[in-house]
Amino acid sequence: MSYLEKLLGENERIVLVTRRHWLTLGGTIFWALTLALAVLVASILLGLAVGALGLLLLLLLILPLLVVLRDWVRWRNEMYAVTNLRVLQLEGVLNKRVSDSSLEKVNDVVMSQSFWGRVFDFGDVEIMTASEIGVNKLSMIAHPVRFKTTMINQKEGLGEVEPLESRARGVLSREPGAEAQDVPQMIEELAALRDKGLITADEFERKKAELLNRM
Repeated sequence: MSYLEKLLGENERIVLVTRRHWLTLGGTIFWALTLALAVLVASILLGLAVGALGLLLLLLLILPLLVVLRDWVRWRNEMYAVTNLRVLQLEGVLNKRVSDSSLEKVNDVVMSQSFWGRVFDFGDVEIMTASEIGVNKLSMIAHPVRFKTTMINQKEGLGEVEPLESRARGVLSREPGAEAQDVPQMIEELAALRDKGLITADEFERKKAELLNRM
């Protein structure tokens, strides 16, 4: 089980996971390659392939690779997840930092995307909530359009689940056989929620069985 999955509450499901765009590593990779190339050229021109200076140059060649590896590990462990209940932001490799915004408290989502952002599919997303923090800005994340759309769909889904479940409880509380004509429609609505990812397949099957038993 991943660290992200351990953070999930009961009946909470991961809908989308994204990270900062890989171009955020561009600066580190550029300078690492530049330094490695400069060291390599210097060793060739000065003939320092052996001896103590040769070992020093080898170390200077390895160092940029270690820096790139370090930044890649940090990038890999920084992620943004949309669940059916909230938005999670995870940072850190050994020491973890987790912040989240409840979808119920999200008032608006603002996305900013430059020309190059549209070309390479990255952008900034600002999540405006009713909490004290007010605005949570996610900078240069990958697939910002999909991220925003997923958030909006899940927020709208919060309003669909509760009325439907209330109606399901109402049908189930009636006497067996009462208003059995409602059951097929209820099953169709539950299937629609399952297809949207708002309820799990197990929840669908359980509620479907309960409804069929009342017919």
